[in-house]
Amino acid sequence: MRLIRERVKEHLPSVLLTLLSIVQALALELLWSHVRETGYLYESWSAALWWSQILAVFLGIVLIWVVYASSAMRFRWVPSTGDSVYPFIIGISEFVLVATLGPDHLGVWFLTLAFVFAIMNWVSHETMRRARFDEENAEFFAGVGRATLRDFYGAFAVVAGLAAFGIGAMLWEPGTLVAAVSIVIANGLLIAQLYVARRFWERSIAP
Repeated sequence: MRLIRERVKEHLPSVLLTLLSIVQALALELLWSHVRETGYLYESWSAALWWSQILAVFLGIVLIWVVYASSAMRFRWVPSTGDSVYPFIIGISEFVLVATLGPDHLGVWFLTLAFVFAIMNWVSHETMRRARFDEENAEFFAGVGRATLRDFYGAFAVVAGLAAFGIGAMLWEPGTLVAAVSIVIANGLLIAQLYVARRFWERSIAP
């Protein structure tokens, strides 16, 4: 059994990243098709709002890749069945984000973005939890305490905020200014997550 476990851990990064890269490529292709085929993106200055929404989707796709790729390269762990399922769930979420771009489905778009934040935090936590139990990662976890509920307060707040705006947008059509501010905030949150991922990567590979 130990030999099988080692074999699984050895092949997990390549299998996981190959699967995810296919999903990400499809999501980017859908996003590019939306940019080429949607007329309102080129009609007036107000199109800047919807370009910022497209930017948020692109940043989300990049962030998902960074989180998965950095985890697969830094740690080794015995995967569960969920490790093979999560990329499909995330991929479907990305497709929904692209399909709901624009002013007609803003509420659904924000709810989907909230779900993406939630599922990525769950995936990251599960990966770290499994990696902690593998002695090959002992050097990293020697100075890292176990996560507590307090560590997730920020993620809870982000998900709740995005979901609340999504529900609000479905019940009451938001004005252009409110929509613009909300999308800018979403972009800021995604950029902040990329910054956190960068800091975490640098800490992991520090000599």
